Amino acid sequence: MFGKKAQKVTIYTSFVLFGLFLLVLSQTACLSSFGGNPSGTRLERMKTSKMFHEGKFENDPFVPMLSPGTYIAVLKRQLFGSETRTPPSPIPVQKPDLKTFSDPIAPGLRAIWFGHSSVLVEIDGIRIFTDPVFSQRVSPFESIGPGRLFPLPLELSELPNIDAVVISHDHYDHLDMVTTQFLAKKGTKYFVPLGIGAHLESWGIPENQIIELDWWQKGNIKNIEIICTPAVHYSGRGLFNGKSTLWSSWSLIGPKHKFFHSGDTGYSSHFTEIGKKLGPFDLTSIKVGAYDWTWEGIHMNPESAVQAHLDLKGKTMLPVHWATFNLAIHSWDEPILRTKQGADQNGVRLATPKPGEWVDLQKDSIFESWWEKVK
Repeated sequence: MFGKKAQKVTIYTSFVLFGLFLLVLSQTACLSSFGGNPSGTRLERMKTSKMFHEGKFENDPFVPMLSPGTYIAVLKRQLFGSETRTPPSPIPVQKPDLKTFSDPIAPGLRAIWFGHSSVLVEIDGIRIFTDPVFSQRVSPFESIGPGRLFPLPLELSELPNIDAVVISHDHYDHLDMVTTQFLAKKGTKYFVPLGIGAHLESWGIPENQIIELDWWQKGNIKNIEIICTPAVHYSGRGLFNGKSTLWSSWSLIGPKHKFFHSGDTGYSSHFTEIGKKLGPFDLTSIKVGAYDWTWEGIHMNPESAVQAHLDLKGKTMLPVHWATFNLAIHSWDEPILRTKQGADQNGVRLATPKPGEWVDLQKDSIFESWWEKVK
């Protein structure tokens, strides 16, 4: 009797192990998306940053990722909240005419919002992509995690030449392994905060295509100065490497135009500091979604986003980081409704394009409130 039970357990165990083997085999590429860990000269350089303390990066002053004592309440709201967190009907997506991507790149400043924090920017003859994510899910796994709420305006294979990418931090909704590998093979250079080069190198990106910077350090692509500027956030792609890489915003300074990308951040005086040192900015790309009162220290709300634009001395504001992935406890359209109200109250010029629609500062474009028709 014992022998038969043991035999059944052995067979069962074999099936379980075989199933796990197949799972691991099918997710090999996904597991590699965890990236690498900084070491050697990279780690030594990180230690010289004023933001690096006791083996990790930290906001100064310290900002909790979640308000103390709110975890259970957040969990209940996440599971049982009544918000409409996904669009009830399709979001309108406008595919850009590929003929509009000229070579050489036209002068001026224009941009396309691809969704979330992915913005393709053409500034004074250079093409730069902010936090490009083309995967269908923002997760280390192919079949688990938040999925895209609308189709991409263009596929990776349809993109024009991209001179450079700026990455704000290493979370999956901002740094995508598949996108990174594809663009790097085309010769695109990656500008990243300290430590993120370890991820890129683990994915086979050549060292000469990685420019790794601390806050206020500069790089350049031809005549465009690319400056790593402060943010208030956190980082980490695994269970045990939280805050192991730096987070940032980015300021692009051309001979005629200036562009700012906020990345993920809480609201703080760093916007005023950047505005005084580098502003005014012709166009600001600022996160307005994925917020909650319990974590506003590291994810500012829409009203704070409008104030950040004012602090930066911005001329036109492009709201990003909303309507693309279900990442927070609010209705899918709440971020743009609150942003629009705040902008109207403060006289802020707001650009609200459909995904894929050009924002061209050389044209007096009028954008419709397309989200009102998604019912």
